[in-house]
Amino acid sequence: MASVNKSAVAAAFGRAAASYDRFAGLQRLSGEALLKRIGHLDAQAVLDAGCGTGAFSRRWREAGCRVTALDLSEEMLTQARMNEAAQEYICGDIEALPLAQASVDLVWSNLAVQWCSDLSRGLSELLRVTRPGGHVAFSTLCDGSLPEIHQAWQAVDARPHANRFLSERQIINACAGQLLDYHCETLTLDFADALSAMRSLKGIGATHLHDGRRTGLLTRGQLQALSLAWPQRQGAYPLSYHLFYGVLKRD
Repeated sequence: MASVNKSAVAAAFGRAAASYDRFAGLQRLSGEALLKRIGHLDAQAVLDAGCGTGAFSRRWREAGCRVTALDLSEEMLTQARMNEAAQEYICGDIEALPLAQASVDLVWSNLAVQWCSDLSRGLSELLRVTRPGGHVAFSTLCDGSLPEIHQAWQAVDARPHANRFLSERQIINACAGQLLDYHCETLTLDFADALSAMRSLKGIGATHLHDGRRTGLLTRGQLQALSLAWPQRQGAYPLSYHLFYGVLKRD
């Protein structure tokens, strides 16, 4: 994957911080699925890497854990503080964690590592801060996500309008043979119209493209073309996400 402009990613999520929870249906579903994958873990210290507004940080805190909430976006951390999600808040990058080696029992990262320039480096950092016997539990998007957007925009222009993600095999390879358990599934969310579907992406900050943010508003003609080309199901406008759940155990 090409180098990711982290300041641009942080800015995109910062713009979405206030609206994030209203649009974070996918994040809630993937987080619940990841919780089921890990079952009950005896973790006293938890790092939520890419915490967003802290919904799952708060879950771990309410379970009696000491939680460090980390995010690229200061605005997201402000929301997490307002939600009293954790005991500690850090603005930082998963690929260069400002934490000591072997300092947490569990790293939790729900839909964040897709913003790594080098997933292998990001996962290595998450493992570095995990104590021996501890776990890294992460979810991410993989290749095959958002086919509806790719298809619809082909009716407008030839430029990319949605991020492309690593394949399942590339994600497994980035784990350097340390993958304890993984599972993939496709989740599809339905929207009333094409504009609502695209607003759902903007509402969670996923408007930054790996090859640069697009500027300019949709014209009426573009929106009409997108609506006509969008693959519908039973009158709804779907957005499909191919999700990868991984649990790594620290040796």
